[in-house]
Amino acid sequence: MRNKRVGIAVAGAAAVALLAGGGIAWAVRSGSDKATATPPSAAPPAPSAEPTTPPPSPGADVEGPLDLLLIGVDTRVSIPGWEPHADAIMLMHVERGLDKAYLYSLPRDLRVKVPGHGTRKVTEAMSVGSRVEGSKQPSTEKGYQLLTRSLTAYTGIKQFQAGAILNFGGLDKLTDELGGIDLVVDQRVESRHRKPDGSLRPLRGGDYVGPQAVYEPGRRHLTGWQAIDYARQRYGLPDGDYDRQRHQRQLVGALLTKALGEGFDTDPAKVGPLIEALGDTFVYVGGRKPVEYAYALRNLSPDKITRVSLPGRGVGRGGGYLGEQLTAEGKGFVDAVADGKAAAYLAKHPKLIDK
Repeated sequence: MRNKRVGIAVAGAAAVALLAGGGIAWAVRSGSDKATATPPSAAPPAPSAEPTTPPPSPGADVEGPLDLLLIGVDTRVSIPGWEPHADAIMLMHVERGLDKAYLYSLPRDLRVKVPGHGTRKVTEAMSVGSRVEGSKQPSTEKGYQLLTRSLTAYTGIKQFQAGAILNFGGLDKLTDELGGIDLVVDQRVESRHRKPDGSLRPLRGGDYVGPQAVYEPGRRHLTGWQAIDYARQRYGLPDGDYDRQRHQRQLVGALLTKALGEGFDTDPAKVGPLIEALGDTFVYVGGRKPVEYAYALRNLSPDKITRVSLPGRGVGRGGGYLGEQLTAEGKGFVDAVADGKAAAYLAKHPKLIDK
């Protein structure tokens, strides 16, 4: 039985990246101010003949558009030599002005061309790419490189400026650090994995048994374990993994909204515990430092991030399941992102926007 807990950990990547962004940017600005302030007991500096201009903040030269990649990886750390799989794939496209973005997911079983390995499920691009010649120890970073090449070929996006890779661990603590989150449960969700008190349901005969935690429609306050449990469920839902993808994006929005409401974007002292909650489960990949993207995205608030659902369907051969493919409408949005026409496409296809 595959462990799907790592799939929803990618939501923490998006939240932490932006939370840290606001906090780091604040620290850069306020730190600079403090560095140039005159201590109360010190004599005022001698007047200068020429006024000095403060250096630009790191990241002030970052220009949009940006395409960021958020990956939840199943590493099975308890199994030596286990090859990582990309269990959740979330992309964020930030428009040229850096103040508006689109968050969307690709199915883990999406059929794509993997360079050098034929057509496979996109999740497998991470695993086959992680193989290191002459070593039994796979490389998650190497797997990420092949995954991005596969996604570039499929989406038409020429470059991902930065990426975040997470395995499971820390997201429940991250949520609890915020005091839980508030979100609107959009459909009845029954947990396969948890009892109503949060303890694990026992696995017997290949299936989970015993009372289940249930998330009823309506506005709910969720603790860490509840947020993770809600966002990892797919069985019993009308659209299976597509519903789960929507709930993952919903979790990202809820985390950001709560954090910004608590002042995490203006108080760097609050950001540290959030980053520590993820620890070594978080890997950053990018050409520029996180602090630079942090400053560049300082005006990107949760209400300016449009969450998008891409419809798809299963494909097979001879009665066997091969994977997923997006519908023409879903693939059309992906193509529109690459062409810089996401807003215009959604104006014509508004039902793709998460409600």
